[in-house]
Amino acid sequence: KIFIILRSHTGHDFFHYKRNTVVRRIERRMAVNRIADISGYLRHLQEYPPEAQTLFRELLIGVTNFFRDPEAFEVLKEKVIPQILEDRKGDDPIRIWVPGCATGEEAYSIAISFRECMDRLEKELRVQVFATDIDGGAIETARTGLYPKSIAVDVPAEILGCYFDQEDGSYRIKKSIRDMVVFALQNVI
Repeated sequence: KIFIILRSHTGHDFFHYKRNTVVRRIERRMAVNRIADISGYLRHLQEYPPEAQTLFRELLIGVTNFFRDPEAFEVLKEKVIPQILEDRKGDDPIRIWVPGCATGEEAYSIAISFRECMDRLEKELRVQVFATDIDGGAIETARTGLYPKSIAVDVPAEILGCYFDQEDGSYRIKKSIRDMVVFALQNVI
């Protein structure tokens, strides 16, 4: 019944999600709302429709960081991207798809990595990063390119200085990098 309510309110079907993950997220929402049993939570969902959107967002696991897997990004920067750039002939753009992009950190990390390699190789090509996610709120955050100061933990100072502007206690991705990335709402399924 909870899945039916979710589908009717969000348009997304969670019937095939991992049961344990779904149960943990529902239990978390029950605890937040101080509801003791599942039938009480079902009633809450029926009587308070915004809860369906909140549960929907909880079920989406939007884990992301800039340069989240440093070893993978090192290989990307040192081997993969240079090879792509060297092999590219003509004016055809290089297109990259980042499905499940959450709030955009990984998509921007890829764009920055391409920019760095193009600068290093003194080669200018058109790079288009298509970044998609099922969560409209996450996509809106990604489009703004505005992130908290805490990203300095994951982003080296030289990258912050080169590809971000400081703005009201936050960091914003520079327009030249934002222009490389197109964000869109999409359900990969």
